[in-house]
Amino acid sequence: MSAKLRNIGPKSAAWLRQVGLRTPEDLAAAGAVGAFVKVKRAGFKPSLNLLYSLEGALQDCHWQDLPEARRTTLVAEYEAIIAEQPLKKAPPASGPVYERVVEEDEDHGVAFDGDDER
Repeated sequence: MSAKLRNIGPKSAAWLRQVGLRTPEDLAAAGAVGAFVKVKRAGFKPSLNLLYSLEGALQDCHWQDLPEARRTTLVAEYEAIIAEQPLKKAPPASGPVYERVVEEDEDHGVAFDGDDER
């Protein structure tokens, strides 16, 4: 986000930029729930506080001032979207581990026995 929005700190702003929401107008077009879903689908791990913060930014109020009924509605909208199109599991943190087996050959010194995937 290039413009400073209420409730949106540097980390949240970076997440929003990385999912293509760069202006207050972009955020307004996506809506709080849509923006939150984009951040989640990008693999970030925001808490529901981000959802409330996004709505507060759109309403120009502190996120803690959102009525409980509005918070409940936001969570229900998010859960409905995720139920329809579940989040994909994150890929494993690393690829397969390979072990190199080295054996000594009496006639020729060291011989490599190839790569074994474990």
